[in-house]
Amino acid sequence: MTKSLHYRACHLCEAICGLAIETETQADGETHIRSIKGDAQDSFSRGHICPKAVALQDIQNDPDRIRQPMRRIGEQWQAIDWDEAFELVAERLSTIQAAHGQNAVAVYQGNPSVHNYGLMTHSNYFLGQLKTRNRFSATSVDQLPHHLTSHLMYGHGLLIPIPDIDHTDFMLILGGNPLASNGSIMTVPDVEKRLKAIQARGGKLVVVDPRRSETAAIADQHLFVRPGSDAALLLALLNTLFEEGLTRGSHLPVEGLEQVREAIGGFHAEAMSARCGVPAETIRQLARDFAAADKAVCYGRMGVSTQAFGTLCQWLVQLINLVTGNLDRAGGVLCTTPAVDLVASTSGGHFNRWQSRVSGLPEYGGELPVSALAGEMLTPGEGQIRALVTVAGNPVLSTPNGRQLEQALDGLEFMLSVDFYINETTRYADLILPPTAPLEHDHYDTTFNVFAVRNVTRFNEAVLAKPKGALHDWEIFVGLAKAFAARNGLELKPTMAPEQMIDMGLRFGPYGDSSERKLSLAALREHPHGLDLGPLQPNLAARLKTPSKAVQAAPELLLTDLARFAEQQQPAAHELLLIGRRHVRSNNSWMHNYHRLVKGKPRHQLLMNPADLASRGLADGQRVRVRSRVGSIEVEVAASDEVMAGVVSLPHGWGHARPGVQMDIARAQPGASANDLTDERQLDALSGNAVLNGVPVEVVAA
Repeated sequence: MTKSLHYRACHLCEAICGLAIETETQADGETHIRSIKGDAQDSFSRGHICPKAVALQDIQNDPDRIRQPMRRIGEQWQAIDWDEAFELVAERLSTIQAAHGQNAVAVYQGNPSVHNYGLMTHSNYFLGQLKTRNRFSATSVDQLPHHLTSHLMYGHGLLIPIPDIDHTDFMLILGGNPLASNGSIMTVPDVEKRLKAIQARGGKLVVVDPRRSETAAIADQHLFVRPGSDAALLLALLNTLFEEGLTRGSHLPVEGLEQVREAIGGFHAEAMSARCGVPAETIRQLARDFAAADKAVCYGRMGVSTQAFGTLCQWLVQLINLVTGNLDRAGGVLCTTPAVDLVASTSGGHFNRWQSRVSGLPEYGGELPVSALAGEMLTPGEGQIRALVTVAGNPVLSTPNGRQLEQALDGLEFMLSVDFYINETTRYADLILPPTAPLEHDHYDTTFNVFAVRNVTRFNEAVLAKPKGALHDWEIFVGLAKAFAARNGLELKPTMAPEQMIDMGLRFGPYGDSSERKLSLAALREHPHGLDLGPLQPNLAARLKTPSKAVQAAPELLLTDLARFAEQQQPAAHELLLIGRRHVRSNNSWMHNYHRLVKGKPRHQLLMNPADLASRGLADGQRVRVRSRVGSIEVEVAASDEVMAGVVSLPHGWGHARPGVQMDIARAQPGASANDLTDERQLDALSGNAVLNGVPVEVVAA
């Protein structure tokens, strides 16, 4: 028996916490995990660990995880070898495209696509050959407004300024709950200690949220805000900064700031108070406090993105940081200088070059909003989607109107899923191709280092050997690409392993061969605890990718969207508005099949303010029916003063008791899918991002 200690980071969420993993190799050669702990020597996470990292051993040992290609024959699943699987995919997709056109095949990529570097480097090696405009991803049920705002203001969708949390004096968080998410578009392990450190050095933490979240509970000030109305609050804050002369100059080249001042002149605190539910004087005082702080951060996350004015909100967040002198400033918000620099190595992207066939929604970066997906499948005519490839995604539970999507999936001619579970979505697939598990492959975080609160880098070696007959995700896409190219007579460019690509990225990056650090893959392998490359520094002026090399404060699209905001009808006084919520043990729907993450108090209930329960004759713990325009669910209700009156909260990702799902632990959990209530017609009209917060519902006894 041999024991070994391995160091790597967890990449199940954005915190990328360093781990110390002890393994034990038996006499028969089998290696098992003995323990997973936080790595106290990690250069970034400093020993912090959350329950998701410990559950990596549950993923590894899960008997429900698929370990070989599976083909669906009727209601049964049968094993198939890899080459036969690749040929089947090439034949079916080629035939469908030949008969109905390239856009008849669609692609959906889920959230884990950016957590696995093999998917980042190689998925397009195959998917790009399809040449379809029907590409979708989890981006448009999450952070699309962030990317579009940065594209319009700074010239690149990944040029997103990150809170300098370790040096700020005042942090204003809207629609974010980093204590549950471990940071989000803010890679920040050990976030609770970092937030409390702001307070310890005399700073202030303010949280704006319709629910008193875990983060709001430790804040110096929590403000309830009516769901979907954050734009009103942000406009009032920005207007107050201008009106009361609280702005500061910026060292950055800026164009259009006077246009902004004129455009928002009517959105003063007194007018916006009625819309957002925050008293006018509270708004004004918040603006004064923010401006008075030496170093301040305004940070808006998923709660403000997934609403009808998500892009408007993210623009206003950027403007508040800009006009107070906190953009590109230590203690404010700063852009990273990552070792593998995706901003420097890629173009700024594009927006609205084409639109979805049925609903006319705009593309961003080559992807259409996922709210359009079901309609594109269900609506007959030229360009109708007839086949789908899903990659590491479960859109039935994670995108609006999941029941409609189920109907659409059931009518497809062919469906391929790259996944290792038969879940609510992949149960409709004709073929499932499973990659290796997280601990069986190496990894480099190309995405989350771009969003980190410090410049950090590390290469994560595989902890366990690749099982015989298994393929890594990138190898699956190489196999698919070769089969598809051979069938269609296409010339396939040569490729290399992901680690070789990372080595090139490191060598040509800002810390590579031409720098003092001379980073390379070999150099990173000598530092198993990662490397700290230093605090974030002002760099935006040099990194701007706008044509004029200036910050565009007043993009025409956003100025125009102010008129839509001004004309928006307000919800009726008696109407209930649905919001989501996160929990530190729950990141994605597939994590509900691990006992370490579902144990403890139940977390599936609908939270409802006691006053709203009483007015409807409902009781705490009662089973209720929740209805929206698109459908209804039944769930247990829990009385909670965490949510403001007029608001109900249901977590994302539950509702696993659907026929054909082969995830035994998940199926045993109670709860319903919030996306059986969210509406594919409710969108941020500017970006096409889904509205997941502020959905009108009614709640009655079941």
